[in-house]
Amino acid sequence: MAAGGFGSGGYSRRSSRRQSRHGTMSEINVTPLVDVMLVLLIVFMVAAPLMTTGVPIELPKTQAKQLSTPTEPLTLSVQADRKVFLQKTEIPLNELAAKLQALAKNGTQEQLMLRADTAVPYGAVMEVMGVLNQAGYTKIGLATSPEDKPPGN
Repeated sequence: MAAGGFGSGGYSRRSSRRQSRHGTMSEINVTPLVDVMLVLLIVFMVAAPLMTTGVPIELPKTQAKQLSTPTEPLTLSVQADRKVFLQKTEIPLNELAAKLQALAKNGTQEQLMLRADTAVPYGAVMEVMGVLNQAGYTKIGLATSPEDKPPGN
Protein backbone atom coordinates (compact mmCIF):
# COMPACT_ATOMS: atom_id res chain seq x y z
CA MET A 1 0.00 0.00 0.00
CA ALA A 2 1.12 3.47 -0.69
CA ALA A 3 1.88 5.84 2.13
CA GLY A 4 -0.93 8.29 2.72
CA GLY A 5 -3.28 6.09 0.74
CA PHE A 6 -6.88 5.33 1.27
CA GLY A 7 -6.52 3.05 4.28
CA SER A 8 -3.87 5.02 6.12
CA GLY A 9 -4.55 7.13 9.18
CA GLY A 10 -4.97 10.40 7.22
CA TYR A 11 -8.08 12.04 5.88
CA SER A 12 -10.60 9.62 4.48
CA ARG A 13 -13.71 10.39 2.52
CA ARG A 14 -15.38 7.34 3.83
CA SER A 15 -15.12 8.47 7.48
CA SER A 16 -16.46 11.94 6.67
CA ARG A 17 -19.46 10.40 4.96
CA ARG A 18 -20.06 8.22 7.95
CA GLN A 19 -20.25 11.26 10.27
CA SER A 20 -22.70 13.08 8.05
CA ARG A 21 -25.01 10.07 8.02
CA HIS A 22 -25.50 10.43 11.75
CA GLY A 23 -26.54 14.04 11.26
CA THR A 24 -25.86 17.06 13.38
CA MET A 25 -26.92 17.32 16.97
CA SER A 26 -30.35 18.97 16.91
CA GLU A 27 -31.04 19.28 20.64
CA ILE A 28 -31.86 22.68 22.03
CA ASN A 29 -29.73 23.89 24.90
CA VAL A 30 -32.31 25.12 27.45
CA THR A 31 -29.84 26.29 30.09
CA PRO A 32 -29.69 29.92 28.83
CA LEU A 33 -33.49 29.95 28.54
CA VAL A 34 -33.88 28.77 32.13
CA ASP A 35 -31.36 31.36 33.32
CA VAL A 36 -33.22 34.18 31.60
CA MET A 37 -36.58 32.97 32.92
CA LEU A 38 -35.29 32.81 36.50
CA VAL A 39 -33.91 36.34 36.26
CA LEU A 40 -37.24 37.59 34.88
CA LEU A 41 -39.12 35.79 37.64
CA ILE A 42 -37.02 37.47 40.31
CA VAL A 43 -37.40 40.89 38.65
CA PHE A 44 -41.18 40.56 38.49
CA MET A 45 -41.40 39.25 42.06
CA VAL A 46 -39.57 42.35 43.27
CA ALA A 47 -41.38 44.78 40.98
CA ALA A 48 -44.96 43.45 41.39
CA PRO A 49 -45.60 44.88 44.88
CA LEU A 50 -44.37 48.27 43.70
CA MET A 51 -46.84 48.33 40.81
CA THR A 52 -50.03 47.60 42.79
CA THR A 53 -51.31 51.16 43.04
CA GLY A 54 -49.81 54.50 42.23
CA VAL A 55 -51.95 56.66 44.50
CA PRO A 56 -50.08 57.53 47.70
CA ILE A 57 -52.33 56.75 50.67
CA GLU A 58 -51.61 55.99 54.32
CA LEU A 59 -53.93 53.07 55.06
CA PRO A 60 -55.26 52.42 58.54
CA LYS A 61 -53.47 49.59 60.37
CA THR A 62 -55.39 46.51 61.54
CA GLN A 63 -54.77 42.93 62.61
CA ALA A 64 -57.07 41.56 59.90
CA LYS A 65 -55.82 38.79 57.64
CA GLN A 66 -55.38 39.38 53.93
CA LEU A 67 -58.12 37.98 51.70
CA SER A 68 -57.15 35.94 48.68
CA THR A 69 -59.03 36.70 45.48
CA PRO A 70 -58.77 34.82 42.19
CA THR A 71 -58.68 38.03 40.14
CA GLU A 72 -57.32 41.48 40.76
CA PRO A 73 -60.23 43.72 41.85
CA LEU A 74 -60.81 47.26 40.64
CA THR A 75 -59.26 49.65 43.13
CA LEU A 76 -60.82 52.89 44.34
CA SER A 77 -58.65 55.24 46.38
CA VAL A 78 -59.68 58.24 48.47
CA GLN A 79 -56.85 60.60 49.33
CA ALA A 80 -56.69 62.84 52.39
CA ASP A 81 -57.93 65.80 50.31
CA ARG A 82 -61.00 63.66 49.34
CA LYS A 83 -59.92 63.16 45.71
CA VAL A 84 -61.24 59.84 44.36
CA PHE A 85 -59.12 57.69 42.05
CA LEU A 86 -60.23 54.69 40.00
CA GLN A 87 -57.04 52.61 39.69
CA LYS A 88 -54.59 55.52 39.05
CA THR A 89 -56.98 57.95 37.34
CA GLU A 90 -58.68 60.75 39.24
CA ILE A 91 -62.43 60.75 38.72
CA PRO A 92 -65.18 63.05 40.01
CA LEU A 93 -67.54 61.31 42.47
CA ASN A 94 -70.62 62.04 40.33
CA GLU A 95 -69.07 60.19 37.34
CA LEU A 96 -67.87 57.20 39.36
CA ALA A 97 -70.88 54.89 38.94
CA ALA A 98 -71.06 55.34 35.15
CA LYS A 99 -67.31 54.79 34.77
CA LEU A 100 -67.40 51.61 36.89
CA GLN A 101 -70.29 50.17 34.92
CA ALA A 102 -68.38 50.79 31.69
CA LEU A 103 -65.28 49.02 33.05
CA ALA A 104 -66.97 46.12 34.84
CA LYS A 105 -66.59 42.74 33.16
CA ASN A 106 -69.12 40.98 35.41
CA GLY A 107 -71.60 43.83 35.78
CA THR A 108 -72.29 44.85 39.35
CA GLN A 109 -70.93 41.52 40.58
CA GLU A 110 -67.42 42.91 40.02
CA GLN A 111 -65.34 43.02 43.18
CA LEU A 112 -64.11 46.47 44.23
CA MET A 113 -61.36 47.35 46.71
CA LEU A 114 -61.74 50.68 48.52
CA ARG A 115 -58.58 52.28 49.89
CA ALA A 116 -58.93 55.39 52.02
CA ASP A 117 -56.28 57.48 53.75
CA THR A 118 -56.40 57.57 57.55
CA ALA A 119 -56.98 61.34 57.39
CA VAL A 120 -60.19 60.96 55.36
CA PRO A 121 -63.30 61.45 57.53
CA TYR A 122 -65.58 58.45 57.96
CA GLY A 123 -68.42 60.36 56.28
CA ALA A 124 -66.40 60.85 53.08
CA VAL A 125 -65.66 57.11 52.86
CA MET A 126 -69.35 56.32 53.41
CA GLU A 127 -70.28 58.82 50.70
CA VAL A 128 -68.13 56.88 48.19
CA MET A 129 -69.61 53.59 49.41
CA GLY A 130 -73.09 55.05 49.02
CA VAL A 131 -72.38 55.91 45.37
CA LEU A 132 -71.12 52.37 44.83
CA ASN A 133 -74.20 50.90 46.52
CA GLN A 134 -76.57 53.06 44.45
CA ALA A 135 -74.78 51.84 41.32
CA GLY A 136 -75.57 48.25 42.43
CA TYR A 137 -72.15 47.12 43.64
CA THR A 138 -72.28 44.90 46.72
CA LYS A 139 -68.84 43.26 46.74
CA ILE A 140 -66.77 46.06 48.25
CA GLY A 141 -63.61 45.35 50.24
CA LEU A 142 -61.91 47.85 52.51
CA ALA A 143 -58.10 47.84 52.24
CA THR A 144 -55.93 48.20 55.32
CA SER A 145 -52.27 47.64 56.05
CA PRO A 146 -51.00 45.15 58.65
CA GLU A 147 -50.49 46.47 62.14
CA ASP A 148 -46.89 46.71 63.30
CA LYS A 149 -46.41 44.24 66.14
CA PRO A 150 -44.04 45.20 68.95
CA PRO A 151 -40.97 42.93 69.21
CA GLY A 152 -41.49 39.81 71.31
CA ASN A 153 -45.19 39.27 70.47
